[in-house]
Amino acid sequence: MVGGNALAYRLAVELTEQYDANAAAIVPAEETPYTVQIARAVGTGNAVISAHVTEEALREAGIDRARAIAFVDGDDRTNIHAAMRAAALKPGIGIVIRMFNQRLGRHIAQLVADCTVLSASATAAPAFVNAALRRPHTVTAGGRSLWIAMGPDIDMRQTPFLVADDVDRDRPKKIKMLPATAARSRAQEWMALQERSPRHAALQFLDISHTDSAGNQAPAMTRLLWRAADALRFFTSAKLRTVLIVAVLTLLVAFTGIWLLARPLGWALYQSLLDVAGSAVPDVYGQPSAVGGSWQRVFQVALTLSGVVLMPVVTAVFVEGTAARRNVRTRQPSAGLRGHVVVVGLGNAGTRVTTLFHALGVPVVGVERDPEARGMAAARGLDVPVVTGDRPIDDALRRAQIARARAVVAVTGDDVANLEAALEARAINPDVRVVVRLFDDDFASHVYKEFGNTASRSVSYLAAPAFAAAMMGREVLGTLSVFRHVLLIAEVAVEAGSELVGVAQRELDRAGLTRVLAVRRSGSREFDWSGADRGRRLTAGDLLIVAATRAGLGGLLKPA
Repeated sequence: MVGGNALAYRLAVELTEQYDANAAAIVPAEETPYTVQIARAVGTGNAVISAHVTEEALREAGIDRARAIAFVDGDDRTNIHAAMRAAALKPGIGIVIRMFNQRLGRHIAQLVADCTVLSASATAAPAFVNAALRRPHTVTAGGRSLWIAMGPDIDMRQTPFLVADDVDRDRPKKIKMLPATAARSRAQEWMALQERSPRHAALQFLDISHTDSAGNQAPAMTRLLWRAADALRFFTSAKLRTVLIVAVLTLLVAFTGIWLLARPLGWALYQSLLDVAGSAVPDVYGQPSAVGGSWQRVFQVALTLSGVVLMPVVTAVFVEGTAARRNVRTRQPSAGLRGHVVVVGLGNAGTRVTTLFHALGVPVVGVERDPEARGMAAARGLDVPVVTGDRPIDDALRRAQIARARAVVAVTGDDVANLEAALEARAINPDVRVVVRLFDDDFASHVYKEFGNTASRSVSYLAAPAFAAAMMGREVLGTLSVFRHVLLIAEVAVEAGSELVGVAQRELDRAGLTRVLAVRRSGSREFDWSGADRGRRLTAGDLLIVAATRAGLGGLLKPA
């Protein structure tokens, strides 16, 4: 494997601990906490330090003896070049490439032999989105949607599988995945689940339809005022808005005064417009005013002075608007926005999360300090409002209308920055749903213990099993989360000569490790989800859909 980031470390752990593989790594020359942990995971002698993925570095890492190699650097171009160099150096080696650009990735997969292209952010993003919306995250397998229900949400009519025991959000490390009950018959499981307490989770087979955003609709007049305020904010800066508002208010007060002193309305409007333009003829000194007296003169002066200010401001608004369009500035959040989700950090993961919210029809606002971040272009393309600039996070969240938001998703690459955003959001809006990206498991455990209405996810933790499985020649269809635990849904083909040939289906059901959900028998086109014939022995050509823990998928080809 090649890389020195969080995903590279998680992948090294997956290969060495879950698959018991002899792994080697090429890490960048600059030492980071991740490179140190990678070297410890694969063994100091198997860690090659190289600033670039050269032929010499590949050979030193043992590419001649390797069955697969993964390139998980954060740069698409670097990964593509390195993958092509490895393919030329050892034809036939299995290649796994991390790429953000999925469309380009599909072309690369066709161009490079025995190549699998995966996106870590695309793999993990649905888990963040569904956690924010409090909806089950689904994985499609065999024509069905699989999701995990907890406690009272378990629908007995769906004959679910028990997948997690002792579900306690305050002690996520103690959760038992795929407990012994999973080895019983469907009828026994159904009865067992009825008798259990709410602190359990079950895997169900359901089709989940997308839900739109929730939010209370404001009255029509209020929405009209919000839109007017948004239009003013779009075309003016803060300083111009202040001057413009003061000038317009002065103009309105003066016009009202002239109208009341010198009816009719038409004459007052005529006089006011001339005064604003600086074209009115003032009274001659010593002669009484025709109408209105001294008060009319006061109002005329106010009109003329506000007009002197108003005309340059209007000109500046047009100039500023033209420059803003030329700079393709991102849209600012609406003053009347409510029921939306705030995404903090528009890097790889934030871009995917924002795009998914937009696709679901959920209003979303981005918060990003770096105006050149990857997600800025995507936000402009989707017309998603973004709060940009190097400002305090509490100020950015207020500008993102966090007080009326339904959820905040903090997905920067910094655990501390994510936690700070979550805490500031909670301070402004105590009822907001919080989803925070955290790499450190202990850190996440403390967050779960101390804060309610909070979910924690790790991009590298969710994505690494898929990369490891691809290196081992297996396909992971998706991952389902029970707090910080991950349940893998995978397709496993029973090939001729495989250790699985002749093994009874029930022998693959191991407590805490694996559970066969469905089998498509050789020659059939449909999956059998009934589990009625668990004593049947597998034959070449069978295709299994399996629920497995990380360790379970790693040891699947070693039946007990």
